[in-house]
Amino acid sequence: MTRIAQDLSKSGAHAATPPTLPRLTPTQIKVLRGVRSGQLNKQIAYDLGIAETTVKAHMTALMRKLNVRNRTQVAIAAEALSFRAA
Repeated sequence: MTRIAQDLSKSGAHAATPPTLPRLTPTQIKVLRGVRSGQLNKQIAYDLGIAETTVKAHMTALMRKLNVRNRTQVAIAAEALSFRAA
């Protein structure tokens, strides 16, 4: 179970308090939005005007910050954090 899932599964007074989003850079937030919308790294890179390898580097940083192991878990963690792509 990821740290975020553990935070969400807490009961009592702590359950009403949503887990906090780790400090992310503006580009990491944009990459996270792309992942949540189901885009491939290549599509995210094109939309942001950056290299695909840069997107991969941001994904690695996101996985580390969200304490998850893969892209699917990044998207799930973003949903669990009620991250809005507005």
